[in-house]
Amino acid sequence: MRTLDTTETEKLAQLRRIKIYATGMLVLCFAVMVLAKVLEHSFPSLAIVVAFTEAATIGGIADWYAVVALFKHPMGLRLPHTAIIPANQRRIGDNMGRFIERNFLADDPIEARLRDIDFASEMSKWLSDPRKSASLAAFLTRFVPQLLDAIDEKGLVQFATQSVTKQLKATDISPLVGDVIDALATERTHNRLMNEVITALHGFLEDEDTLEMIRQRVNHELPTLLKFVPADTLIMRRLVNALVEMTTEIKDDRSHPLRKELETFLVAYVKRLKTSKTFAGRVEALKLSILNRPEMEDMAGKVWASLSAYVRQDVAQDDSALAQRLAELFVDVGERLRHEPDLRRDINDGMVSVLKGLVIENRGEIAAFVSDQVKSWDFDQLALVIEANVGRDLQFIRFNGMLIGGCVGVLLFLAESLLR
Repeated sequence: MRTLDTTETEKLAQLRRIKIYATGMLVLCFAVMVLAKVLEHSFPSLAIVVAFTEAATIGGIADWYAVVALFKHPMGLRLPHTAIIPANQRRIGDNMGRFIERNFLADDPIEARLRDIDFASEMSKWLSDPRKSASLAAFLTRFVPQLLDAIDEKGLVQFATQSVTKQLKATDISPLVGDVIDALATERTHNRLMNEVITALHGFLEDEDTLEMIRQRVNHELPTLLKFVPADTLIMRRLVNALVEMTTEIKDDRSHPLRKELETFLVAYVKRLKTSKTFAGRVEALKLSILNRPEMEDMAGKVWASLSAYVRQDVAQDDSALAQRLAELFVDVGERLRHEPDLRRDINDGMVSVLKGLVIENRGEIAAFVSDQVKSWDFDQLALVIEANVGRDLQFIRFNGMLIGGCVGVLLFLAESLLR
């Protein structure tokens, strides 16, 4: 049990003073009653004073007993139904738990209280403050290394890689390839593709190594012809130059007959690829061949290792780029919440639903926790704390008891006098 704080200590001092006043008033009533009784034979008018003080004394003693019996045994006498609070510790704990569960944790009060809280607006105000967002981002990035360590230790990278690979193997990528082929079949795209092919062919033919390769190939295939044509290199050069000029004409002249033929062939071939089962099978085989290579898993591990090392190095710096991006993201979220009432309403509804569900789901445990805590308290100390906080008001019951008792005594005295 906790110790009394400064405020409660001051309240106890005030309580002691008010107890002295109340007890002094009771003693005064008793003394006046005795004195009035002694002088009543000489001064009959003191009878009304006797009636008042006598009843006031009885009322004061009764209320003193009632107040003390709440917390202690009056005068140390263990009478029944005294020290009520300490004696009923378990019952008070059970009743308090049930009371909280049935009244404070009921569906309607919980929802009404949660509806009074504008979670989204509070979140918006908090996140819109750049300093608070920066503090939150800095706090979160402190846990990034531990998160990365956990990912490494639990083998999550390997698991994710295997899961993605399995999903890719089970996924038919033919529709995607078909979309790519459709893109290639558009006029603008196949014109660009044709230009690229012609440009590449043009560059290939202008290369001296290409000339030598053609000469050697012709020499290998037609050795007899070149025996009668000794200037084979010159002939090959003229042949290649003619091809270069032709590719230039095809590239520059979109209406060139050969270009038209090539474009028609390209479009038809691309369309055949889209509907070709053989091509689809080759695409699937290529996909599986790539995914089954051990280098793929190694590559995923290396990519993760590089990314992890970069993130670790970044968050270790005071000017972490990740923390800055997070802070900017939080500020943006706060500003968006401020200007979008529908989003705020959705967030508030979600918070109410989640929190209400949590409370309802666990209200039995909450009530049991309260009950167990009450049962485990040091009730002597608890009684002292309660008395420190409400005891001063209870002492006024004693004053009121003496006053009301005295007034009732006077009324009874007057009624008796009238009946004589």
